[in-house]
Amino acid sequence: MKSLQFALAFTAMLCIRPAYGDEQLVTSAYLANGETIPYILTTAGDTPKFVTILMPGGVGRLEPHMEDGKLRFLAGGNFLIRSRVLFADDDFATVSTDATGSAERMQAIVDDVQSRFPGAQIYIVGTSRSTFSTMQLAVSLDGKVAGFIHTSPMDGIYSFDTRNFKSRHLLVLHRDDSCRATHPSSAIHAHEKFGIPLIVMEGGVSTGDPCEAAAYHGYNGIESETVNRIKTWIRAAP
Repeated sequence: MKSLQFALAFTAMLCIRPAYGDEQLVTSAYLANGETIPYILTTAGDTPKFVTILMPGGVGRLEPHMEDGKLRFLAGGNFLIRSRVLFADDDFATVSTDATGSAERMQAIVDDVQSRFPGAQIYIVGTSRSTFSTMQLAVSLDGKVAGFIHTSPMDGIYSFDTRNFKSRHLLVLHRDDSCRATHPSSAIHAHEKFGIPLIVMEGGVSTGDPCEAAAYHGYNGIESETVNRIKTWIRAAP
């Protein structure tokens, strides 16, 4: 029942604008072939110092669009997507987009964001399955963005050596994540072997499938605490 209530609550959020700030569908990012890459821009100030580009886990589809005058999109219950407003403040803006490992596609979004907010530092953030994308993009876009944040990372993070990268990297996990594909031990190993900074979260509520957003895997009930620790790390950049 709790899992059903969770799903219904975040389904209802699909059409709701943030309680503060501003949210809009942006369609000014293009590929070389003219294809538009739509994304959701969430802001709470006019001149953010940082922009986090959020990609949902699972199948990675957000597909933002307007319907009957309302912003519609998928993955509203995903940890990063449901937390997008928590990231937004006077210093931070947030972009929500489909998960992608394509450097061309992500670079088009980065270019568009930089044209809107010159000088803002950009961080690309994935969770669960979209950390496959953050690991791919970390190679192709190294040095072109400020950093990459891998939350509830896939077990492939075990051997992800970032020591020669120019961009910053952060690992985030829940100590009690029991998803079969995101063992905390994998990220802990990467932290210990390669020196990647690590945030370990505890507490919250876990219901239903251990690999879904209502479980510890999705930081259910501790979204604000998790986002605040990520933002603190971003602000602490040397």
